Amino acid sequence: MTNSILFIVLAVFLAGCSDTNETEHRESVNQKTPTVELLISAAASLTDALEELKEPFEKAHEGITVTYNFGSSGKLAKTIENGAPSDVFLSASSKDMNDMEDKGLLINESRIDFTENALVLITHQDSDRTISSFKEIDPAAMDHLAMGEPESVPVGRYTKETFESLDLWNSLQDKLVLGSDVRQVLTHVEMGNADYGVVYSSDAFVSDDVKVLAEADADWHEQIVYPGAVVAESKHQDAAQLFLNYLTSDEGKETLQKFGFK
Repeated sequence: MTNSILFIVLAVFLAGCSDTNETEHRESVNQKTPTVELLISAAASLTDALEELKEPFEKAHEGITVTYNFGSSGKLAKTIENGAPSDVFLSASSKDMNDMEDKGLLINESRIDFTENALVLITHQDSDRTISSFKEIDPAAMDHLAMGEPESVPVGRYTKETFESLDLWNSLQDKLVLGSDVRQVLTHVEMGNADYGVVYSSDAFVSDDVKVLAEADADWHEQIVYPGAVVAESKHQDAAQLFLNYLTSDEGKETLQKFGFK
């Protein structure tokens, strides 16, 4: 009888230790679980560069994970204005960022211009088209030209400004294929749905299916500057500022340059 009682007591004791160890293990795991998830709303043209920066940033900032929402700057700005959660806004144009700032949607002192880009005319890699300047574009000699939607896609606005500067805008109207962001414009050319396309040099840089025919003169359009800022409604403003700081660090700059940004 005594041995049975001792066995029961020992079993209860060991079970208690097991429960304690399991609880401590769960607590240890929970302590290692990231406490902050940053949502970054970013221009589609930044996709490749930001994806490469994700892992080194998270390693350098234990406890912070990054999730991206890529799209056209104008549409991203509108979703943030309408209450969609976001911690950082990275735009491909000053105009969209200015509109956000005017509406009180940003932490103004966090705003910084972190890179620039150029506008290029592209065609499919297998095309035999040989024009070497935007000035040589002949609307009568093409079926379709892909560009961003000017009202909501910055690359489309820059493209429209360029064609207006060259007195080509009106004559191109029945040739245009409009994309919802710059990556859709790139895809149209890659798939052969358009004879030409106008994208950023960074987008052409990452594609093996297109080639650059010409670069637009910077005087033909507004300067292509990429500003970034912490969103005013962010619940993680300190972590969001860390991400902006990393983007403008030496490693951030090198990565952007690696993907064709200036």
